[in-house]
Amino acid sequence: MADRREAIDFARWVEQLQAEILKREQELFSAKVLAEARDPKNLGAILDADGHALVTGPCGDTMEMFLRVDGTRIERATFLTDGCGPTVACGSMLTRMARGKRLEEAAAIEATEVIAALDGLPEEHEHCATLAVNTLHEAIASCRREGAGGLVH
Repeated sequence: MADRREAIDFARWVEQLQAEILKREQELFSAKVLAEARDPKNLGAILDADGHALVTGPCGDTMEMFLRVDGTRIERATFLTDGCGPTVACGSMLTRMARGKRLEEAAAIEATEVIAALDGLPEEHEHCATLAVNTLHEAIASCRREGAGGLVH
């Protein structure tokens, strides 16, 4: 009987803890950040990508981005990360923002635009958007080095 009571008490404690975590997340992050972090779009790798980059940010999070280019337009953009929820949200949002843009247009995307598209980030997580943008810029640069997208340098 005591084992059953302990199991029930533990289950209640876990439920309360989860509720507290959800409440705290909702206080810290916008609904868009939470939606992108919980159900990220464009997560994964592209085999034989036209552009690829792997960047580690100052906080230690790493993001990897893959681009498929058709002419000079980004046809597909995907990412992988070992980072926190806000980093996942930034990668998800940025890959959606970059899709369909010319390489030059995508290269002009700034971290502030990603933050705005997510309806804001707490200051201590703004570096997540910078990591995502830096990774995209490096992936675009790799397209240019490889001559992908019809670009010759």
